[in-house]
Amino acid sequence: MVNSRLQKLLGYLRPYWRQAVLGILALLIVNAFGVYIPLLIRDSIDELRTAFNSDQLWRLALFILILASLMWVIRITSRILIFGIGRRVEFDLKQKIFQHLLRLDPSYFSKNTSGDLINRATSDVDNIRRLLGFAVLSLANIIFAYGLTLPIMIAINLQLTLSALVVYPLMLITVQLFSKKLRSQQQSVQEELSNLSELIQEDMSGISLIKIYAQEDNERRAFQNLNGKLLKANLDLARTRNTLFPVIEALASVSLLILLCLGPGAITSGKLDIGDFVALILYAERLVFPTALLGFTITTYQRGEVSIDRIESILLTKPQIQDAPDAIKLPLPVKGEITAVKLSYTYPGCAKPALKDLNFTIKAGERVAIVGSIGSGKSTLANALPRLLDIGANQLFLDGCDVTKLKVQDLRQAIAYVPQDSFLFSTSIKNNIRYGNPLSEQLEVESAAKQGQIHPEILKFPKQYETIVGERGITLSGGQRQRTTLARALLLEAPILILDDALSSVDNQTATQILDNLSAGSKHKTVIFISHQLSAAATADRILVMDAGKIVQIGTHQELLQSPGLYQLLWRQHQLGEVLN
Repeated sequence: MVNSRLQKLLGYLRPYWRQAVLGILALLIVNAFGVYIPLLIRDSIDELRTAFNSDQLWRLALFILILASLMWVIRITSRILIFGIGRRVEFDLKQKIFQHLLRLDPSYFSKNTSGDLINRATSDVDNIRRLLGFAVLSLANIIFAYGLTLPIMIAINLQLTLSALVVYPLMLITVQLFSKKLRSQQQSVQEELSNLSELIQEDMSGISLIKIYAQEDNERRAFQNLNGKLLKANLDLARTRNTLFPVIEALASVSLLILLCLGPGAITSGKLDIGDFVALILYAERLVFPTALLGFTITTYQRGEVSIDRIESILLTKPQIQDAPDAIKLPLPVKGEITAVKLSYTYPGCAKPALKDLNFTIKAGERVAIVGSIGSGKSTLANALPRLLDIGANQLFLDGCDVTKLKVQDLRQAIAYVPQDSFLFSTSIKNNIRYGNPLSEQLEVESAAKQGQIHPEILKFPKQYETIVGERGITLSGGQRQRTTLARALLLEAPILILDDALSSVDNQTATQILDNLSAGSKHKTVIFISHQLSAAATADRILVMDAGKIVQIGTHQELLQSPGLYQLLWRQHQLGEVLN
């Protein structure tokens, strides 16, 4: 697992290896200067002891100032280079995650909350940015600091160096003891943050419902509960970190204390010169900060490990619905004939099939209504046609071609689908209507709006087609949203149009008029109309009646009325409802 994470990190870094090498090389130069300055001071002290020269002292001070300034410039350069890599990796990961999410099936988003996915694409990516910026910088600095400093300290005095470093193994043991706990606590923080993000996202989307049912207090308590869990997780993590770091700093300072205790004795015995003693103190002091920084580096790495796992769990998810290896292009022109042969589908985790042995043929240009009680499988069938569900091979055909063998993009471009959920983007009505073809001209947009019976109402808005509809179209009524999404589908002029209860918020007269307009203006368009509005469905060329995942009746409105069965029952219920209304 650890090797796998390291491989992922190296994979993130690979495109920017030149920049990484330059940044690390700059750090090496900084550390080389850092090692050279104490040696320069040592030699100068030994020289000044024999013959004090103020001019020489000023020249030394000026030279050290120049070296320190040069070190500062090079260190800043290294930070810019390495932190820049973190920012570029952050950009790449966000782009990669978003592009991958667009490829995944709708079923994936029903199992994973949007708040959690947003948190992974932001907070977790940010943790990896820190890992590839701060952590890489710190780790390289630690390696160079120890690698260049220790040999010189040993060369100056082995016994004092070993005495000063005797506490360092304790630091590594301490870090190892805290490592597992830090990783677990960091994962808890990320999970609680995801839960909180999900609640915020849901409440902002459903703010009208919250107010209608006066549930502000309940939502406030729910937020307080989740926020409290996040606070506890953060405090647990902070408590562990604030225990670890002072321990590491204290152990690092003990090495300096050992030198101060043992050094004077070595000088008195003649085993150590004053200049060497000063150099050892400077070197030991130089190692304190990198060693103390080790704790922060470990914490950043723990965060990065958790975030790598959470991000890779998204990227490793393969779309269930994708082009087959031998996928073919949809032959043109598309006629729009749809055939089902023993079409069956069972949702994952369910024992009962949602569709069972469906057999039918919808002719090109035919207008077919699909009716049935709630849960009969109508929407499942609608989702199966554009392969929003992973149906089996040789069950569903478009113009004689198995849809599972067609390129997914070709198939979906041939179908304009208006689902039950009238989703609108938070932009203008015009942009929502031309979403499928952003380059459409104003006249084309208006023509589609007229077909969808929404044009007169748009003209009443202050900004007409430039009116912003708000998040999910909140400023429009349910009927207006449905007719806007219908206009969006009509603008595409696809040979097949599927309306999945897409006019449920529209009155029967308007729904019937819309369907009549579709027949008059789109003679070659195959229309599949799923609805509970039987008066509108009655105008269709044929009606498919579904019950418990099966097609139990097929025929025209008049034929079905003359045949005892489910359609007669539904029609009587519809007539009774009309009378009561």
